[in-house]
Amino acid sequence: MSSIFSPAMKFTTWRKLWLALATAEQELGLDISNEQLQQMKDQLYNIDFEKANEYESKFRHDVMGHVHAFGDVAPLAMPIIHLGATSCYVGDNTDIIQLKEALKLVQRKLVQTLEILKTFAEKYADLPTLGFTHYQPAQLTTVGKRCTLWMQDLLLDYERVTYELEHLPMRGVKGTTGTQATFLELFNGDHEKVKQLNSKVCKAMGFDKVIAVSGQTYTRKIDYHILSLLSGIAQSAYKMCGDIRLLANLKEVEEPFAKNQIGSSAMAYKRNPMRSERCCSLSRYIMSLPPSAANTHANQWFERTLDDSAIRRIILPEGFLAVDVVLNLLMNIADGMVVWPNVVQKHVMEELPFMATEVILMECVKAGGDRQELHEAIRVHSMDAGKVVKGEGKANDLLERIAKDPLFEAVHSKLDTLVDPKLFIGRAEEQTKEFLAEEIDPVLQKEEGLLGKEVVDGVNV
Repeated sequence: MSSIFSPAMKFTTWRKLWLALATAEQELGLDISNEQLQQMKDQLYNIDFEKANEYESKFRHDVMGHVHAFGDVAPLAMPIIHLGATSCYVGDNTDIIQLKEALKLVQRKLVQTLEILKTFAEKYADLPTLGFTHYQPAQLTTVGKRCTLWMQDLLLDYERVTYELEHLPMRGVKGTTGTQATFLELFNGDHEKVKQLNSKVCKAMGFDKVIAVSGQTYTRKIDYHILSLLSGIAQSAYKMCGDIRLLANLKEVEEPFAKNQIGSSAMAYKRNPMRSERCCSLSRYIMSLPPSAANTHANQWFERTLDDSAIRRIILPEGFLAVDVVLNLLMNIADGMVVWPNVVQKHVMEELPFMATEVILMECVKAGGDRQELHEAIRVHSMDAGKVVKGEGKANDLLERIAKDPLFEAVHSKLDTLVDPKLFIGRAEEQTKEFLAEEIDPVLQKEEGLLGKEVVDGVNV
């Protein structure tokens, strides 16, 4: 991601755009020689950044600084570099190209994250765990099913990224106010050639879709859509890592913890979920960016105003850089996430007796018991057991109370089987397997080529 938003990427793309423009202009009849084009091709990557900075300081204009730096190493082409163009020809089109490349990287890492989480969800598809609503114990689910909730969010993010990649338009060749007037002048009023010029340049730069109309810039609503998408990924990451932080407190699930890792400089026993916390911290920043893009778009006057420039140079690269780190963290956490089944089961069994009372009641009624009498007995036993748990800090003894009560003799011999946690998870296991097979596997198969690509950056701390 750093490479995509690097000066080298930015300014070599400027030169590629100048070459694409000159090549298309030659093909459509302008007096541009093969020697001029060849010299431009030969010098695409030969950028003297110090010289470009000197020119920029002299002209107080970044684009003209690089026009002259390019002209120094391609002197034959100097007279036709940037012919007919405005600064936004290289600036905006390069921004779009960088956004496209960054989205490709985000898409790849989303797919790789989903693959890692799939392995985790499969492994724990049938492990019963307490569900929580209002962060209070609720009906059981499974550890794997909970993971699919995280995956569902990331899958929606993947679909948004894929949509943007398929529909992201290039600005193209539009001119100073979007009317293409200068190019119409160059081609002596030939509207068809101006349209062809626009199409040829965009295709040369890898775009089939071109924004239909623009002022000097492409509409900044595109930036808002992109940052909203990144915000969505951050929301998904925050929710997942927030859950992991809460589960770490319960000692049910923990993020990876290295052999010699120190959790606290003061409290040597601690295992803080620092990667999840970092992920939440970065995600909170990413989620703050869309309003800046919204205000920037809303405040663009008529065909353009320059108060968009400085803020876009910050929020677009930083948004992607932060998301890149967030996805690295998610992959790292998911790949080494630890589940403690005995702790999970302990917490289940602390609450399950209360949840099982309806099943016990129905079994006793089917054996001839009085529903009202049984209901009252269960209510009394439940209240007394609750007092033991909360008032005395002891284990839940509701099942022991029921086992000693002759009213429930019909279930005494099978009480243990009636409180098997797997009887209380509904379709959680089946839902997990169906979701993976029907929603995740098709994506992984479609994007198989992305899965084999090595992640060259990682998490060191």
